[in-house]
Amino acid sequence: MLGIRYLKVPATNYVLLYQGGTIRKHGAGLSLFYFAPTSVIALVPINSVDVPFAFTEVSSDFQEVTVQGTLTYRIRDAIQIASLLDYTVDVRQRYQSDDPSKLGERLVQAAQAGARAFIQSRPLKAVLVSSVELVESVAEALRGSETIGQLGIDVLSVAIASLKPHPEMAKALQAQAREQLLKQADEAIYERRNTAVELERTIRENELSTEIAVAQKRRQVRETEMQAEIAVEHQRAELVDSRVANQQKESAARAAALEAMLKPVRDVDWRTLLAMQGAVQPATLISSAFDQLASNAEKIGQLNISPDLLATLLNRGQE
Repeated sequence: MLGIRYLKVPATNYVLLYQGGTIRKHGAGLSLFYFAPTSVIALVPINSVDVPFAFTEVSSDFQEVTVQGTLTYRIRDAIQIASLLDYTVDVRQRYQSDDPSKLGERLVQAAQAGARAFIQSRPLKAVLVSSVELVESVAEALRGSETIGQLGIDVLSVAIASLKPHPEMAKALQAQAREQLLKQADEAIYERRNTAVELERTIRENELSTEIAVAQKRRQVRETEMQAEIAVEHQRAELVDSRVANQQKESAARAAALEAMLKPVRDVDWRTLLAMQGAVQPATLISSAFDQLASNAEKIGQLNISPDLLATLLNRGQE
């Protein structure tokens, strides 16, 4: 029949059939016939959509930061958004306005507003290392946006792919970071050398302590040996003293015995003793006689000894 059309859409599209300015039929993935001259069809995609974004903001220290990422959303209330934006299509299911294509731009603008508030409150270095905080700030800004709430849109996720400063500033930061890393490397080498020196000193101190302990032990051994030698010498001295005392006692005993033996004959003339022993020689008697004559010379008036007498006496003495 002329003017009657058939419409079949996938489940990811929400169909709204308007007739006379009133919604006659609506639902996701409907199949229906409609009279084209008096009907208006609106197709609202209700699947999740990824919207890439890239924008540049200025940090609190007036440095440019380029933010690149993706946000994912889906239309929660198709009827509400269809009442605010034009989602009508022609018989070939082509949108008759650019409102559907501009929805992503509106979301990106809202995300940029949230990112701007975060970036402008922090210096460049803090921004470059705060991607997680930036994602949370952008997601919170999107969820709190009145415009997105009125459109009936749910923001599913926000992802930040990169945070890039100006190329010249990036080189400067890289150079600064490189110098810092080199400094840390030098400090690590210095610490390692200090640790090695400290360990070497500890080892040397332990060796010296060991040597001192060994020397003390050796000294103790030597002192013990010397004490033992001193004790031996003391014993030897005591032994010598005992021997000397014993010898003195023996000598005293011998002297006393000799004294007792000689006392009876101390006043006896030696010639008498010799005569008593029968060991007197004629020559001895003659010499004794001449000795007595010599000792009593003052009493002798005249003594004549002829050579013949002297020779006779000597010859007898030799016999």
